[in-house]
Amino acid sequence: MLGVIQTFDPAGVGARSLAECLAIQAKEADRYDPAMARLIDNLDYLARGNLGALKRICGVDDEDLADMIRELRAYDPKPGLRYASATIEAVTPDVYVARTAKGWAIELNNATLPRLIVNRSYYTELAGAAPDGASKAWLNESLQSANWLLKALDQRARTIVKVCNEIVKQQDAFFRHGVSHLRPLTLRQVAEEIGMHESTVSRVTSNKYLSCDRGLYELKYFFTSGIQSADGGDAVSAEAVKSHIKALIAVERPDAILSDDQLVDLLRGKGFDIARRTVAKYREAIGLGSSVQRRRQKALGSRAA
Repeated sequence: MLGVIQTFDPAGVGARSLAECLAIQAKEADRYDPAMARLIDNLDYLARGNLGALKRICGVDDEDLADMIRELRAYDPKPGLRYASATIEAVTPDVYVARTAKGWAIELNNATLPRLIVNRSYYTELAGAAPDGASKAWLNESLQSANWLLKALDQRARTIVKVCNEIVKQQDAFFRHGVSHLRPLTLRQVAEEIGMHESTVSRVTSNKYLSCDRGLYELKYFFTSGIQSADGGDAVSAEAVKSHIKALIAVERPDAILSDDQLVDLLRGKGFDIARRTVAKYREAIGLGSSVQRRRQKALGSRAA
C-alpha cells in the first residue's frame, strides 16, 4: 500500500524520510542510478559540504558530482506543502512611529484597541424599572464596574504610548540610522524614566508591535544586553554587534573565510570589546556556521552553480 501511495502526485509524497522523498523524485525523473542512490544515502556529508568524501563514496569526478547536486536542488523536499491550507496571519502593529519636522510622532493603532461604550440610556431604563433596592444596587455596581473597565483600558493605552515614547527616545539612533546603532536597554531603565514599575513595562511590551520606516518590530526587540566599547565609550547593543558580524561575513571572499579570531580583531577595530566565545555565540544565534562550514558551503555552491 505504501508503494502505491508513493506513486501519487506530487512525486515524493508518502516518503518516510528526506532521503526517501528525494529518491522517489529521482526515480520519477529517471535519474536514480547507483551514484545518485549513494549520494542520497549520504546527505549528511552533503549538508557538511564534505565533497571529497562524497566523490569517493559515489565514485564520480567533480563534474558529475556537481551535476548530481544540481539535480537534487531541483527536487522539492516537502512536496505536500504546496497544498497546505493553513492561512498565514499578518502581524498588526499596535503603535506607529513616524518622523516629523518636530521629531518623532507616536500614534496608537486604534484598530487594535477594544471598542467599548456604556449604554447609559439602557441603564436609566433598567434603573427606573427596578422593583427593589437590591436590584438598583446591583445595577449601580455593574455601572461602576463598566466605568472602571473603560478607565482601565484608557490608562492602558496611555501607558503603551508612554512606554513607546521612552523607547523611541532611548533608541533615537536606531530609528535614524538602523540596527547598528541600537543601544543596550533594560525594562528597569524605561520603568525608572517614566515612573512605573518594571513589571508594568514588561506586561505592556509583551506581544506588542511597533511599525516604523525600518520595518515592524516587537517592542521586546528594543530591550537588549550590552557590549562594552573598546575605547571606554558607551556600550553597544548585542543586536548591533550581531548586525556587524553578519555584515562582515556577508562580504567575505570564498578564498578568505573569516575565523572567529579574525572577526574579534575586526570588531575590536570597530570599537567593540568582545571575546571570541561571544562572537561564536552571536554568529550561531543569527544562523551562520563556523569558518569551516562556510568554506565548505561556498565551495559546494560554486561547484553546483
